[in-house]
Amino acid sequence: MNEAAASTGSNAPDDQDLQAVERLKAARESILRQMGRVIIGQEQVLDELLIALFSGGHCILEGVPGLAKTLMISTLSRLFALDFSRIQFTPDLMPTDITGTEVIQEDKATGARAFKFLAGPIFANVILADEINRTPPKTQAALLEAMQERQVTVGGDRHPLDPPFFVLATQNPIEQEGTYPLPEAQQDRFMFKIHVEYPTYDQEYEIAEKTTVNVDRDVESVLSGEEILSLQQVVRRLPAAPHVIRHALDLSRMTRPDDPKAPEIIQRMVTWGAGPRAVQFLVLGAKARAILNGRYHASTDDVRMVAHPVLRHRVITNFSAEAEGYTTDRIVDALLDAVNPTDSPLTDDKALSKVVKR
Repeated sequence: MNEAAASTGSNAPDDQDLQAVERLKAARESILRQMGRVIIGQEQVLDELLIALFSGGHCILEGVPGLAKTLMISTLSRLFALDFSRIQFTPDLMPTDITGTEVIQEDKATGARAFKFLAGPIFANVILADEINRTPPKTQAALLEAMQERQVTVGGDRHPLDPPFFVLATQNPIEQEGTYPLPEAQQDRFMFKIHVEYPTYDQEYEIAEKTTVNVDRDVESVLSGEEILSLQQVVRRLPAAPHVIRHALDLSRMTRPDDPKAPEIIQRMVTWGAGPRAVQFLVLGAKARAILNGRYHASTDDVRMVAHPVLRHRVITNFSAEAEGYTTDRIVDALLDAVNPTDSPLTDDKALSKVVKR
């Protein structure tokens, strides 16, 4: 069972959980404020990263060079007092360059020789897998195994990875020659695919102004690794009403062209739709978004706000979509227009908050 397959039950949070929600809301505001000292703009990217982090998921970041993807992730790891490791993926990178390897060492006192495991860069809390599509599938698979199993196996011995463990893989959408695109089945292991866009005119002016002078960009730790693990459990305990889960399920199932309820655009332009991981991540992402905004339950609005990063790499388009210029984001837009949230008497935030607190 993968990490997202945990129960999404709607047990009411206790007083300690309610305090954790307030603490995380304050932490989010502090994180965004301190990130603003280093990163200009990219608020939506930061929000989506935080949602994935507190859901226990991994992300693919796609954007052209120079958009501060590496700086953003390294700064985030400092805010959480986590170990950060950057792996530059190249065509000659081997799996052991990531996971580590066993070497023979001699005991100087006895002269005996024995194998000793030397840990690779994967043994950190936050991993930046830079340009993951530039390394062959064998090396990609070594990283994906660590993501899924939270451990590395070398020489028959298992070496667990210290939690929290968070992988951010970057891809450059410009160059495709000499790359090894991740298969769709492997992309499915990532909770989000996040698009990092160009800054606005004013933001780019501010970047040019502030990064060409001496400015103090130190940041302070906001949460520890232990607090992150605790808050990840609070996210899973946060209630999601049945109509919220049903809406996530409708969005996921209607991406499949063979589903009789799928919109016409899906049937015409999609080859394969999202699998069961999509609904799991839609619900978990909705819960994390709710708790980051200081709310004690997830809503259908939360589900819809995380639909693009969850679905954009799980919807496989066909030639008709390419010929008509339909991207997966445009198809998800059409899907959201076609699938309305299920009517429920508990859609009012205040009413549901009262039910949750009982």
